[in-house]
Amino acid sequence: MSSAYTASGVNIDAGNRAVALMREAVQATYNANVLAGIGAFGGLFDARHIQKMRAPVLVASTDGVGTKVKIAAQTNRYENIGRDLVNHCINDILVQGARPLFFLDYIAASKTIPERVAAIVTSMAEACREANMALLGGETAEMPDVYHEQEFDVAGTIVGVVERDNVLPRSDLRAGDVLIGLGSTGPHTNGYSLLRKIFADVPLDTVFPEIGVPLADALLAPHRSYLSALEHFVAQPSPIKALAHITGGGIIENLPRVLPDHLSADIHIGSWDVPPLFALTQQRGDIPTAEMFRVFNMGIGMIVVVSKNHAAEFQRNLGHESFVIGELIEADRRVVLTSDDKVKRETSIGSRG
Repeated sequence: MSSAYTASGVNIDAGNRAVALMREAVQATYNANVLAGIGAFGGLFDARHIQKMRAPVLVASTDGVGTKVKIAAQTNRYENIGRDLVNHCINDILVQGARPLFFLDYIAASKTIPERVAAIVTSMAEACREANMALLGGETAEMPDVYHEQEFDVAGTIVGVVERDNVLPRSDLRAGDVLIGLGSTGPHTNGYSLLRKIFADVPLDTVFPEIGVPLADALLAPHRSYLSALEHFVAQPSPIKALAHITGGGIIENLPRVLPDHLSADIHIGSWDVPPLFALTQQRGDIPTAEMFRVFNMGIGMIVVVSKNHAAEFQRNLGHESFVIGELIEADRRVVLTSDDKVKRETSIGSRG
């Protein structure tokens, strides 16, 4: 039956159908701590187990996936956008040593397409389940006068917990500490406004020889979570002194966020194989190397700081692709890029907390 609200562009029935399609996937993330979830006005999470901790600290973060959503909409591929969002948020609190407890999502669009919403939320639920985290609640908003037709956006909030004594970064960072980079799956969720501009005239099914897969596949590769690789280390006395999630602002802006004022990071360009998508992007856009490192992760999604004495053992026990990419040096807080010819390019520090 038609209604005035439907005539204004908002379809309540479509929203209800989206909930029905996603219900099973969301409920699969529930554990014994979830007291009320989908359908309730607010999610309820039993926090009694936190009382067993000595000095629990809650860690919360909110983020989105940027204009990567436009490529998903353009290709009608939504199977990884939810995973992108969840994994990004997991990594953001992991750098402070936190283990995720629950996640909340927000999806807004010009029009609610139930199958699209369900695909996005299902991928969120899969990522939450892999992290043993509840997808506790969410909101789907239909706003035809705010978003252009077929456009949408996603955002999420994560809450985790860490023992106060285990909060990162530690205070014992020293010159000579080693920087170990963990490989990314591609751009993750950053730099997409520039990527879309550079490849605007290229069909997304194009296969560049140096990439070897359709451009859409390379651009939509999901954001990697580093929880499974690092949770064993951050949950106990650990060789890890600091972690930096390489998101918006690249290595240049993110790594200084975990450093004290008297230390800089010397990054050795050439110490890892930069994925070919970044080289192709730099070539097509005629982008200076320093700017590439300020926009993209350049194939490094997480940087771990450990003492030189612990570096080799840490890499052996990591079980994840990793590279020694530099070290800390005595200097005002910033990142220095050292090329193969030992020419150093100084760059500005990140200031966003």
